[in-house]
Amino acid sequence: MSSLAVGNKPHVVCIPLPFQSHIKAMLQFAQLLHHRGFHITFVNTDFNHKRFLKSLGRPNSLDRFPDFRFETIPDGLPSSDEKESQDITLLLNSIRKHFLAPFRNLLNKLNGNMNLPVTSIVSDGFLTFTITVAKELGIPIAQFFTVAAAGFMSFKVIPTLVEKGFAPRKDESCITNDFLDTVIDWVPGLKDIRLRDLPGSWKTTNPDDSVFNVTLEAVEGAHKASAVIVHTFEALEPDVLEALSSTTSMLPPVYAIGPLQLLLNQIAEHPLKSVGYSLRKEETECLQWLNGKIPNSVVYVNFGSLVVMTPQHLIEFAWGLANSKLSFLWVIRPDLVAGESAILPPEFVDETKERGLIASWCPQENVLNHPSVGAFLTHSGWNSTMESISAGMPMLCWPLLADQRINCRYTCYEWGIGMEISNDVKRDEVKKLVEELMVGEKGKEMKTKVMEWKKLAEKAAGPLGSSLITLDNLVYQVLLSKG
Repeated sequence: MSSLAVGNKPHVVCIPLPFQSHIKAMLQFAQLLHHRGFHITFVNTDFNHKRFLKSLGRPNSLDRFPDFRFETIPDGLPSSDEKESQDITLLLNSIRKHFLAPFRNLLNKLNGNMNLPVTSIVSDGFLTFTITVAKELGIPIAQFFTVAAAGFMSFKVIPTLVEKGFAPRKDESCITNDFLDTVIDWVPGLKDIRLRDLPGSWKTTNPDDSVFNVTLEAVEGAHKASAVIVHTFEALEPDVLEALSSTTSMLPPVYAIGPLQLLLNQIAEHPLKSVGYSLRKEETECLQWLNGKIPNSVVYVNFGSLVVMTPQHLIEFAWGLANSKLSFLWVIRPDLVAGESAILPPEFVDETKERGLIASWCPQENVLNHPSVGAFLTHSGWNSTMESISAGMPMLCWPLLADQRINCRYTCYEWGIGMEISNDVKRDEVKKLVEELMVGEKGKEMKTKVMEWKKLAEKAAGPLGSSLITLDNLVYQVLLSKG
């Protein structure tokens, strides 16, 4: 990877949506820019910055990087230091109402240091106030959607659903299974997509719904940016990327850059490697536990940082795993079960104590790349999907939120590397699908297929790969331009 000449360094401000998966992807992207000679200012909310420092265990962990600085802005919510998570709706509403002024003030403060004025912004695509500030300062801004190209296109469809009268819904009674199975054949680049595969916010009956409106604003904002970045690679989604880059899309240039971790792996030693990306303390003991297991024998289970389930879903997943008689590593966050603690039945704990391990959080990429792990039971979040492809790991998908549905659709039916669990989880189905993925013929076929995708991902991130070339193009065509 090339670097810019040291001297009058370009200065990029990176600001993620204040959720774990978005922060992780933005931190990885910022490190790639840092390696190319950019001075980085990374903006977290006060709440998340405290969590980040707490996860690292040292209050001054982030002070030792003179050209990769962390700044914070308030999130406008009541203090909740003791909590690990925040209400999504309240946070999204606060972003829309309260983030513009502190972000503008921060950039004015940074520009007060005329030795290093801000020269560009990389913003999460769902933060549209950043475009206002970039226009005021006359600097380029790239909107980074930390999703697949298909995921971004599924958000881009929602304003058209509004125009066609599909959204918002008049009432919930018209959202039947037959209706949700309606095939949408008018979206460029998307194949065999049904209404149910789109982000669920369009189904709202409330025109003021915060998730619905944040999505509409993000799609509108993307058209005003200097560039759009999606976290993918060309070989994985050629049709969608072509559709997004066509003149009919009305978008600025679209840059497909990923998988981010594989791009970072090209850097021999980047200084922030030791910092990691997690707002939760990662339990590394699970890696020693995996060392004692035979190759491809463990099911890894993790539903990400935001998904919540009912106590009954937890029980069904538990007994499905137990009845499979397979070994498993299951990440159960303290806030995984809606409104209460995640409590597993004592009988389940007794039944599985020799072959099961429960962790509250773990270093996921290390786990997925561990030779003992043979399959990934996932919520189909995009970071997890990309990490799974990069590790050559077939998936069992249980999608619930946002772009998870379309990620699952592509994983299972387009790329041939996963199987889907129905939303209403039943233990017999979990047992059957886990066994099929781990020891069945279909699982073997998917393992072969995902290893082919892994090779293509490595090629894209490697020397002269499409993602590496695209990253260079973004730097020189957008971030170093004059707005």
